[in-house]
Amino acid sequence: MSKKPLILGIESSCDETAASVITENEQGTPIILSNIISSQVDIHKQFGGVVPELAARTHIEKIDWIVQKAINDCGRKIQEIDAVASTAGPGLIVCLSVGLSFGKALAVSLNKPFIGVNHLEGHALSPKLNSELNYPYLFLLISGGHTQFLNVQGLGKYKRLGTTIDDALGEAFDKTAKLLGIEFPGGPQIEVMAKKGDPNKYDLPKPIFNKGGCNLSFAGLKTAILRITKNIKTEQEKFDLAASFQKTVVEILYKKTKIAFSEFEKQNKLKEKTFVVAGGVAANKKIRSMLTNLCNEENYQSMFPPLELCGDNAAMIALVGLEKFKLKQFDNLDHPAKPRWPLDKNAVFLKGAGVKL
Repeated sequence: MSKKPLILGIESSCDETAASVITENEQGTPIILSNIISSQVDIHKQFGGVVPELAARTHIEKIDWIVQKAINDCGRKIQEIDAVASTAGPGLIVCLSVGLSFGKALAVSLNKPFIGVNHLEGHALSPKLNSELNYPYLFLLISGGHTQFLNVQGLGKYKRLGTTIDDALGEAFDKTAKLLGIEFPGGPQIEVMAKKGDPNKYDLPKPIFNKGGCNLSFAGLKTAILRITKNIKTEQEKFDLAASFQKTVVEILYKKTKIAFSEFEKQNKLKEKTFVVAGGVAANKKIRSMLTNLCNEENYQSMFPPLELCGDNAAMIALVGLEKFKLKQFDNLDHPAKPRWPLDKNAVFLKGAGVKL
């Protein structure tokens, strides 16, 4: 029986310091041996958002211990590691640099290959950690920093079908929560509040709802929330606004996903239709339920990573490392940190004033 690769993944793109060790079985199915995530929520809570310099400093303080714990928990010796994979982008440059530098140094000390991983590619492949996943598939990434539809044709082969032209969906959730007086990170609490509210109380805008293909926009929705919160006086009104916001997001995603389905089908000869949803917002049960039902309507198989792997984690980074290791796709030690690193390198940058759709 041949030795299966043992890959260490390191993630530090924002405010989670994470490390994971994975391998695979004889059938090539990934096996997570350890997955350690250290959150910085309490550090950034008082500021209402992530402070890059504080995040980087905390990564520096924790990363040695987090990586050591991942190795201890995996039941293997550090000398058995076959490659080190670190997130190289996109993300906060001061944060990325911590995990990237640590990963490179560790790879050198072990005399093992180094692999720089695109954080978004980690999300794109993350359902492989608990399911069999075949190419091509349609991928919706909904996180704090990104919202986009991608046609995934293979490892490293991505074609963007649509993206947000302003705020990411996770950012819209967090900003709405902040306006409602919820501590950072408030996005997940919107779902809790929405259960107590009337989703039809407020008629909120749906920017570029009827144009722009499967591109999305959330800035106008956020502005409407800001205007309404200035006149809110009761807790029930907050619950109603949270419910109305969530309902509006669900309606936007329903329509834009249907358009993305159509675009995806035009670009591929499909024997089976698979829709993958990942990123922190993929943990929202209302959104999950709607997208699952839509897949049933349109004859798609819906796939989500486990809830604990929706947000930032190192298991998905190690997974990309595993896939690249098997193809001998290694990186040099001068691989840079990339604060902006699109999966589709040919996609037009769609952000800022004056965007034409």
